[in-house]
Amino acid sequence: MTNSRFSRQPLGARLFSFAVVADTHVNESEDTCASPFATNARANARARHVFADIASLDPAPAFTIHLGDIVHPVPSMPSFEVAADRFKAIAGQIDMPLHLVPGNHDVGDKRIDWMPADIVCDDYLDKYRQVFGPDYYAVDHGGVRFLFLNALLFNSGLAADDAQRAWIDEQLAGASGRVFVSLHYPPYLHDANERGSYDNIDEPGRGWLLSRLADPRVEGVFAGHVHNFWYDVIGVAEVYMLPSTAFLRHDFSEFYRVPPADEFGRGDVEKFGYFIVDVHEQGHVAKLIRTHGAMRGEAEPGRAAARTLPTVHTKTAACDGIAVEMRHPWAEIVEIPCTGGVQEFGRKLARNDYPLMSMWEMGLRTLKIPVQDLRDDKTLRRARLMSDVGHRFVLTSLGLPDARLLQQAREHGVAIAAIEINLNAQALEEAGAALQRLRARTDARLVYCKIRTGADDAHFDGKHYSHFVNTGLRASELEAAQSALLPHFAQKNLDGFTVRLDWGADLIATHQQLAARARDWGATVNVGVKLADRLAAANTDDTAIAALVAEAFLAARTTDAVNYSFDTFMDVDRGYFPRNGLIDRRYDPRPAGLALAALNAVFAGQAAGAGSVERIDGEAGLRLCRYRCGEQTYELAYGPGPALRRQIEAGAFKRVVDLTAQRALQTGDDWAEYARLHLPGQAVLLIQRS
Repeated sequence: MTNSRFSRQPLGARLFSFAVVADTHVNESEDTCASPFATNARANARARHVFADIASLDPAPAFTIHLGDIVHPVPSMPSFEVAADRFKAIAGQIDMPLHLVPGNHDVGDKRIDWMPADIVCDDYLDKYRQVFGPDYYAVDHGGVRFLFLNALLFNSGLAADDAQRAWIDEQLAGASGRVFVSLHYPPYLHDANERGSYDNIDEPGRGWLLSRLADPRVEGVFAGHVHNFWYDVIGVAEVYMLPSTAFLRHDFSEFYRVPPADEFGRGDVEKFGYFIVDVHEQGHVAKLIRTHGAMRGEAEPGRAAARTLPTVHTKTAACDGIAVEMRHPWAEIVEIPCTGGVQEFGRKLARNDYPLMSMWEMGLRTLKIPVQDLRDDKTLRRARLMSDVGHRFVLTSLGLPDARLLQQAREHGVAIAAIEINLNAQALEEAGAALQRLRARTDARLVYCKIRTGADDAHFDGKHYSHFVNTGLRASELEAAQSALLPHFAQKNLDGFTVRLDWGADLIATHQQLAARARDWGATVNVGVKLADRLAAANTDDTAIAALVAEAFLAARTTDAVNYSFDTFMDVDRGYFPRNGLIDRRYDPRPAGLALAALNAVFAGQAAGAGSVERIDGEAGLRLCRYRCGEQTYELAYGPGPALRRQIEAGAFKRVVDLTAQRALQTGDDWAEYARLHLPGQAVLLIQRS
């Protein structure tokens, strides 16, 4: 699949970037904390790591934004100023402007009568202004206006509320171009009409603010407070709710179907992180950097190690010929229990956006979804928002899909790249007229996927009986299938067909066969990659799965005619054919997802649709292929560490990338040290030859 235009595609040169940090909750000392959670006591070391990481970024951000809850002690506590001094020392690692907005820990909570917390007041505002500076203000940079708001003022009854509102109107009226807005509280969590809670801005302030954020000049909104990731759109503005650098709001661990991580989910370090935002001549890209809970001590010398691969995003992905099957919900709305703490008087609704976050950070664009996902208006809206960001959808349907659903998707603006139509051989023979009618109703590619029957596969092997569904032609069956398929291609009833690649098959050898077949037949091929071959035993070989994803990525870059769909995005850890995917059940990347992100980083800015890939020989235990594109030659190597080292050092190289570790080694000395100290027992390496 070639890259196609989408409405939020960043265009033109990158003008500058900025970092966004949220909810550091810095304590008054390294070993003292007002919270009973051990995770909170590590907040200083984690904030120190984040600012050291920002200081090492190349190119350097123009500035950093902090979305509030700068410190953990509230203004009424004597430790507030001490914690503020700690924060300033930690943030002093960056040599760039730092723009702050207040959070509820910094100026008091929003005005609510059901929480025994200190409420925002003039005294707390004065203290904040003395310690940190103004609580709302504007900065212009690079032709863009940045508004920094005090979210605690809305509905506060303070004179500063009216003053800030008048100032916001003045700033928007005076803005000649693009505007970005930063504040602590999000206007809402799930829906603009939701009831007030600890996590949002109450009415009537919410409605007033939303009307201003809907101004067509507002391009982006950044909020913190909820310590989890969410994405939405208000007007034309993209709205991002950021994770914390310190701890997770662990009531939202309800999203998972597995037990929560450390401290009942609060210490789920894989969810900690910050953003880097690239601002282009048109549009922007907000990229997540997970910190994994990394910590840096007060006396730790030197600068943080620079990142060796750029962070990627779906908006700027290098290849969209890789798809995943969304076997689990991908826009699920969950009722968060009222377990006490900050939520006592009823459950609240929250959408689980962690699948989306994971897709973005690995540069994944194409999603294969069942046609049933088009039946829900809320899912359709999410699909539209995701289409605008660059996602494309492959619909899979048992029989021909309902034309009314396709019309509804088209009206919503959902980018449907292909429709996979599952039929048995007899039904295909009789489907010509229906396919022609479907062709008149959609611009999507129409792809035939064979439903395998008893005539194709034995149900009884002498010991076990199977009645499980299998789909897709095998490559070895294409010669026999051409008499049934070619008339449909000639009559434009179909554009392509699905081939199943069983676990253990040679993807590279099969790709060469399929590319030739696609060329000869004038068709496209969707390869359904199976990550398990045993009904009752799990495939948990993450490195082997990562190697398969890497081979598919390189193969897909050589032609638009053959693309790959992996048969699960998230682990299937219960039921039939258990297998690992690209993310685990907490929505954190597995090695296959890390490898995809690394490959998108390596090939960023390089056009796909050209080059060649071939299997090459190596020593026993290694699986190798060579990818050539223009003047560049790469080898993809999977196997045991010692054999990989010998393969690399057998010839000159420019760079070695450990795909699952996301480490790029640029020189022989770098590689030698890495191979000696860090190379795992099994690895997937991309070798760029000289």
